[in-house]
Amino acid sequence: MDLDLLPEDLTFQDEVRAFLAENLTDEMREANHLSGGSFDDFDVSFRWFHVLSKKGWVAPSWPKEHGGAAWTPMQKYIYSTEAAKAGTPSYFAMGISMVGPVIMGFGTEAQKAHYLPRILSGEDIWCQGYSEPGSGSDLASLQTRAVADGDDYVINGTKIWTTGAHLANHIFCLVRTADTEVRQEGISFLLFPMDTPGVALKPIINIAGEHTFNQVFFDDVRVPQSCRLGAENDGWTVAKYLLEFERGGSAHGAAVAASLSTLRQVAAGDTLDDPLFAHKVAAAAIQQQAAEYTEHRIIADIVRQGRPGTASSIMKVMGSETNQRITELTVEALNYYAAPYQPEARKSGSNVAPIAPAVGVAAVAKYLHLRAASIYSGSNEIQRNIMAKRVLGL
Repeated sequence: MDLDLLPEDLTFQDEVRAFLAENLTDEMREANHLSGGSFDDFDVSFRWFHVLSKKGWVAPSWPKEHGGAAWTPMQKYIYSTEAAKAGTPSYFAMGISMVGPVIMGFGTEAQKAHYLPRILSGEDIWCQGYSEPGSGSDLASLQTRAVADGDDYVINGTKIWTTGAHLANHIFCLVRTADTEVRQEGISFLLFPMDTPGVALKPIINIAGEHTFNQVFFDDVRVPQSCRLGAENDGWTVAKYLLEFERGGSAHGAAVAASLSTLRQVAAGDTLDDPLFAHKVAAAAIQQQAAEYTEHRIIADIVRQGRPGTASSIMKVMGSETNQRITELTVEALNYYAAPYQPEARKSGSNVAPIAPAVGVAAVAKYLHLRAASIYSGSNEIQRNIMAKRVLGL
């Protein structure tokens, strides 16, 4: 596999580096450094969102006709890699990376005209209503029900582990619209505002002390049938298409490489002088490089097919498990400095001096948060089943 960049890619890489150097502020870098969750300080990271929007880079994979940058897969990979190295904040943008592509693929012209510009501007912020209590990896068992009533659906039920629902003003939601022998055939995909009467939230605080997740309740929520994406009872097709982008549509390898860099900084000195620990770090570095090469293969698949396909399951497993291993080693390298609990030291602009070395101030929070990485977006056991069936033909 030829990993050398073409001349035009090298030119683009220089442009990206210059843009990051000019526009990325110390406050934004700090928000990235202090983050222990799926996204960084919301206000700070959305300032970065608007910088990218002004540049025309906020939707790198979207076609130009919908306001995107229409980057090639290699351009997207180059940007993601350079952004990870520079420490850009991770903004909460499920609209850009997830629901936007499926609106383009399955939406009516009216839906495209309404939603896509609002996603690009940051006016509409989206969360994902998939998992339910008892319906996580077995998503087809979901019980949140939408009953047709005139031109509307009336929704009752609950969703859980809804990332960023407290920040979002819209939700894309899987609901049951029919009882069928094949459970996947009775599900529909709806889009609606979070301030619709009957929608309520309950925060879920994770073991890292982060408010990332929520439980969302629907009590006689009335949603127009025109808010359905795709055909009634065909929401499973839409959902599968969306999950390809969630699992494998971005440069996971760059994030893993950034974690490895943090590990090496934390472990520098006496810890890395320990041959046993140095061996663990070397093994993690090999695992990270394998994940990076796998991502290059996925980029090649996207070039050929226009979408990640089943290879996204491979990257989801490799990326999540490698990052888990690296963050585990980072906590081990911190030793007793991993024990103090100082959530206030991880707030942007805080003047609280961290007890742990500054480079590792968010290490424990990241380690705890990433325990869920092999569960969310479809558990790694489910991904291995997909690989066995669709890649290996077993």
